[in-house]
Amino acid sequence: MASSSNKPELIVNGRRLDGRGFDELRTIKIVASPLKNAAGSAYIEWGNNKILAAVYGPREATPRHFAESTRAIIKCRYAMAPFSGLSEHGRSGPNRRAIEIAKVTKEVFENVVMLNEYPGSQIDLFIEVLQSDGGTRAAGITAAAVAFAASGIPMRDLPYAVSVGRIGDEVALDFTMIEDNYADSDMPMAIAPRNNDVLLLQMDGKLTREQLSKAVSMAIGAGKGISEIQKNALREAYERSSK
Repeated sequence: MASSSNKPELIVNGRRLDGRGFDELRTIKIVASPLKNAAGSAYIEWGNNKILAAVYGPREATPRHFAESTRAIIKCRYAMAPFSGLSEHGRSGPNRRAIEIAKVTKEVFENVVMLNEYPGSQIDLFIEVLQSDGGTRAAGITAAAVAFAASGIPMRDLPYAVSVGRIGDEVALDFTMIEDNYADSDMPMAIAPRNNDVLLLQMDGKLTREQLSKAVSMAIGAGKGISEIQKNALREAYERSSK
């Protein structure tokens, strides 16, 4: 988030700048298995975000001293293409933000992928942001879950992620870039829907206890729709491959 004396109005006539209500998601489209050389892959369009996720492996861990004798390890690379948005224009290679997002994404999947099935091996997860407009962390995790499921690597659950936060006194769902930059609080969450286990919760800004409770409820409520989109993408990919 950014503070500015020229902070734009994010709520006009009781609506957000893109016309959504406070509890509305942007349009989400997911295609499973678009990449044929990956073990599993997914492409997601979430609002104006366009992101590819790909899973490779399991394979022998390299370097060998990184290997775990009782389970697989996950390596994650999150990257924004230099043309993905104004903030990335001309930039190449991982920055501090990309390294941090890769770390927390890896930790999400370490909690749901059945790593004990592949001792001594390595699973590689790549998330490539082709176009960005806020919430790429959540969209990338949501796509990566579909990529893992498409790979056939067993998971305990199919997680999703979504951002919630506060604009003035209003708790709102799924921030765009301008909302992400100028809102009063932003809280990306990743959730395993079977038991609503929280796998990721990061907060920038402040929420009261009541606002936090409302934000979590809003994320879980939105997750039902996100989970259906994930499952439908996997179902459609299976039907394509069966023809």
